[in-house]
Amino acid sequence: MATLLLRNARVVLTMDAARREIAGGGVFIRDGVIEAVGPCAELPLDADEVIDLAQRHVLMPGLINTHHHMYQSLTRAIPAAQDAELFDWLQALYPIWARLTPEMIHVSTLTAMAELILSGCTTSSDHLYIYPNGCRLDDSIAAAGEIGMRFTASRGSMSVGRSQGGLPPDSVVEREDAILRDTLRLIEGYHDASRHSMLHIAVAPCSPFSVSRELMRESAALARAHGVRLHTHLAENVKDVAYSLEKFGMSPAEYAESLGWTGPDVWHAHCVQLDAPGIALFARTGTGVAHCPCSNMRLASGIAPIPQMRTAGVPVGLGVDGSASNDAAHMLGEARQAMLLARVAHGPAALSARQALELATLGGARVLGRNDIGALAPGMSADCVTFATDGLGMAGGAVHDPVAALVFCTPPTVSHAIINGRVIVRDGQLTSVDLPRVLERHDTLARRLVNPG
Repeated sequence: MATLLLRNARVVLTMDAARREIAGGGVFIRDGVIEAVGPCAELPLDADEVIDLAQRHVLMPGLINTHHHMYQSLTRAIPAAQDAELFDWLQALYPIWARLTPEMIHVSTLTAMAELILSGCTTSSDHLYIYPNGCRLDDSIAAAGEIGMRFTASRGSMSVGRSQGGLPPDSVVEREDAILRDTLRLIEGYHDASRHSMLHIAVAPCSPFSVSRELMRESAALARAHGVRLHTHLAENVKDVAYSLEKFGMSPAEYAESLGWTGPDVWHAHCVQLDAPGIALFARTGTGVAHCPCSNMRLASGIAPIPQMRTAGVPVGLGVDGSASNDAAHMLGEARQAMLLARVAHGPAALSARQALELATLGGARVLGRNDIGALAPGMSADCVTFATDGLGMAGGAVHDPVAALVFCTPPTVSHAIINGRVIVRDGQLTSVDLPRVLERHDTLARRLVNPG
């Protein structure tokens, strides 16, 4: 059984039940599982591999991204969508995304996951809801296996096009029977429910304005029959709420409840405009929220009531959202933005640095339905990252509080990332893929997607 020892951290931020912060500590890993966490004097002296952090790093659990659209890295900063709110932004991009190919899905997923891992993320969900030209969720799953990221792959879908009163053009929607068949194929072929699993499948109709009531109900029934989670977008902006009221005669939260889309096996992206009754419903039912502050600002969707959700007991994690509605995928940066945005709306003590990091670790684990990630403790999956504290961006801040400095100061990239006990980033360099080659191919495909002639 392979062993790995990380020792001599400046501080170990455990996120364990006692929220211990251990100066001069480390983590001992055996066969992909954490065996011991504590001061170096309490850890084994040796291992198959030893990484000495030389009192320069914060060692912490890997961050967890609860919402993304990885294919959108191909359409970052598209001029036609730079200054649009959600619905106009989507309508500008749907015709471009209709030209996606399987290789584009694979390479964009590699690119997005590389960016996430280098920002401290070790587990990510992805919501792929558009499948033109033979694209399949399998293309994303293969990329996750290649790069070595723990993954919740969400089988998204759109079935209601403009001719039926939906938002997407008819050319990018699917038949509902085909959606359900393919979702079942993915669950049966890929979903691993075991502890320390590297791959989960989730059932994820895109949004109330792109799928039917029937697909929402049948998707929930399918997910629960097979013990997988449910995911969709909800209450993202005021137009989203207006659509729900006009089309269904209900608020987004009421609509979700009417279709069986509340409960501890459900998480909704954004919820920027979730009202007080909706917050109470989510808290009562254990329904999760993926908070995406950068995307919400980029699209002028508003400020999600995260302090109220946390006070009520709603499970909340962080998401970077699509790479074309955020144009970045830096999970530590997302935690920083969550803290700052909460303070804009609710005052200087609305969200602390440590609370923001908790959203990005334990919060994300709860939202994704996992009790084996999000903390450094014996028996947990060996997902951990290190951030150097002696760089220019944290100068001074790390002297006073290196943990808080991770969030208050310029977000650094990782020095090391360990996923399932495997060193995926060593001394700031990805070890699992040839990143320059991936990026070269990615940008070739991005040009081809936007300018096919």
